[in-house]
This record gives sequence, structure tokens and C-alpha cells, in this order.
Amino acid sequence: MGTGCMTASKYFLFLLNLIFFLLGGVILGFGLWLLLDNQSFIVIINNSADVKVACYVLISVGAFSMLLGLFGCLGAIFQIKCLLGLYFTCLLVILVAQIAAGVLVYLQKEKVNEQMSKIVDKVLGSYAGNSSRTEQAWDLIQKKMQCCGWMGQEDWSNNAVILNSSQLLFPCSCQNLTLTVQNRSDSGFCEAQTPDWPVYNVGCSASVENWLITNIGVVLGICLTVALIELLGMTLSICLCRNVGTDYSKVPRF
Repeated sequence: MGTGCMTASKYFLFLLNLIFFLLGGVILGFGLWLLLDNQSFIVIINNSADVKVACYVLISVGAFSMLLGLFGCLGAIFQIKCLLGLYFTCLLVILVAQIAAGVLVYLQKEKVNEQMSKIVDKVLGSYAGNSSRTEQAWDLIQKKMQCCGWMGQEDWSNNAVILNSSQLLFPCSCQNLTLTVQNRSDSGFCEAQTPDWPVYNVGCSASVENWLITNIGVVLGICLTVALIELLGMTLSICLCRNVGTDYSKVPRF
């Protein structure tokens, strides 16, 4: 490899790892958002230990990607042969792990959907109207999406407060203002005048699933971009590693 190609490869690999570092930051930020956000549906599914584990995995992957990108930048710009070899090995392991994780998620998607339905049923059954973080998130979902329950308003039939009340109660956030304007609360329970609740007659599952699909598409797009960068980084790093001097303990000037 000529001097010109070596120089071009060195700086291109540096730039590539800088992008990889930034994408790692995006993954880290997305994991933190999933873990800490309290204004979306993710609060509901955060009750699942599996979801929390997935958030921590994303955070760990993002942090490790940033660290690996930093090492890649150093190995490229200073042409440290052992660091380039280590960088190539780490990228190979990460790429294989990403493919395995993607296949696993695809094969378990039905189980994930089933678990999500159970989580929502549990939230609706224990809803007490005390404005907890989870309840606020669910109220916001029903109000913004103009829906009631997961599949429909019948999902609220097992709620303890509604079952044990002597009044005809319904969740206020389900209220369809085109049917009544008597109650305007956005949380807790409201009293119905008739057994027919003045609520939206559609469930939130379709809208929530569309929201999840949209966000999963973003995650998959990021992962695909990262994978392409990893392949290119592996190619450049191994080529650069094969063409630098064997005395890699010395840091060349650039």
C-alpha cells in the first residue's frame, strides 16, 4: 500500500470511528430515554424486567461503542498495530452479537407482544387514580390517542375501583368530549350518568403498536448503519494493520 493510500486510509478510518463514536452516543441516549422517559407508552412497559434489561443493554452497547470508537480513532491516527488488531477483533465480536440478537428478537416477537398485553392488563386492573407515574403515562396515552383500554373499554371491567364502587365510574382520560362535556378531568375516575360510558369505543393497541413499530424502525435503522460502519471499519483497520511497521510500540508522527 502506497504512502498516499496509507494516509488516506488512516484519516478515513479516523473519520469513520468518529461517526461510530457519535452513533454510540445516539444509542446510549436512546437507552437512557427508554429508561427515564415518563411521557410515553414506554413507562407502561417499563414495568417489565425484560424491558429494563433491554434498556440497560442499549446503554451498555452505546457506552462501549463510544469507547471502541475512541480507541479506533487513536489506533488509526497513531497507527498502533496492536490497537488496530484489538479494534478489529472487538468489531467482529460485536457484529456477530448484533446478528444473533436480531435473530433472537425476531423469533421471540410473538412472546414480546403477548407479554406487552399482560403488562397493560395489569396496569388497568390496578389503576387507582392516584396519579402515579405509570397512571399519568396511561392517561396521557388514552387522551392523546383518543382510545380506551388496550383492545377496548371492556379491558377496564376488571379494575378494582370500578368493580367495588357503588357508582357508575369510568376512567376520565377515556372520555369522549363529543358525547359529553360534564366531566373534564384528565385523570382518575369520573361518574357516568348511564351504564353506557361516554368514552372512545376503540382500543389503544393499534396506535401504540404503530408507535412502537415507528420507534423500532429508528432503532433498526441505527443498528444497520452501525453494522455497515463496523464492516467498513474492520476492512480499513485490517488493511492498515497489515501495512504499518512491525515496531508498533513506537507512535509515529502524523
